[in-house]
Amino acid sequence: MLDGLASVLSRIQEIKAHFRGASAGGPVTVATRYYGMRQLEPARVVAFGLGNLAESPQESTRGFVQTISAYDDLINQTAQKYKLDAALLKALIHAESGFNPQAVSPAGAKGLTQLMPATAAALGVTDPFDPAQSIDGGARYLRAQLDRFGGDEALALAAYNAGPAAVIKYRGIPPYKETQNYVQKVLRLKESYSDQ
Repeated sequence: MLDGLASVLSRIQEIKAHFRGASAGGPVTVATRYYGMRQLEPARVVAFGLGNLAESPQESTRGFVQTISAYDDLINQTAQKYKLDAALLKALIHAESGFNPQAVSPAGAKGLTQLMPATAAALGVTDPFDPAQSIDGGARYLRAQLDRFGGDEALALAAYNAGPAAVIKYRGIPPYKETQNYVQKVLRLKESYSDQ
């Protein structure tokens, strides 16, 4: 987790100039390695804890930690509703969107749990950028994968990332580097959230 946090802090320092130069009423452009160019309203930037970027990394992490904990109650309630490990659901959200409810992937996945439009529609998620809907939809989809693969978290995560058909085809985690890294990352994050 510390490597990921260091990466976030480094990126925050790179985009500081964008925040300082933005007018109070206009959108702020944030470039990320994972989600391309996104227009964020200043109010949303503040909600992410990035509105008042500090000079020191220790102060900058405070906003990131507040962003993570902002969804704790919702994550815990939803995990309980679908009989999921809350640490696993939180780790999935961390890996998928970095707790950015406005995240959009190059493939078109949206929101905290990065649901593809067809998957979101099938789950009844009408607004994937709404944190409650996104977490609920992602949790239901994860629960379905856990049920499908006998409770095996690694296989369920692989199905979440690459699709259940790929897991069935390869009779395990598909030989896709992205999926293999994703499964390891989420399980590592789960361990760190379980320790909190």
